[in-house]
Amino acid sequence: MTDRKDSTVVKILSYQVLIILIITAGFIIKGDKQHALSAVLGGVAAFVPNLYFALRIHRSAGQEPRKIVNSFYAGESGKLLLTAALFMMIFQVSNIQILPLLIGYIAALSVFWFALLMR
Repeated sequence: MTDRKDSTVVKILSYQVLIILIITAGFIIKGDKQHALSAVLGGVAAFVPNLYFALRIHRSAGQEPRKIVNSFYAGESGKLLLTAALFMMIFQVSNIQILPLLIGYIAALSVFWFALLMR
């Protein structure tokens, strides 16, 4: 059963990378490299914390329930802090474009909603 859960997590993370690439490619085709950079940074701000959370939860598999719950809360807290830190770093990039940044971020996060609909 763990393999099925792992494959679902891997699929979601893979779809996040795919949607980030598609959004970024769209901005590149449009010919705006700054918008493409902003979109990919927004996507990374969503993907990296989710990857951290998934790895944190995966490491706790097979442990007693209390440790799994603690790992879940620690992972979620770390995910939120990592997201904030990434956005602080992103906003240090010159000429960052807010709308493409948010498009990349929201598109990557929307994968979770589509994954729920597809189940």
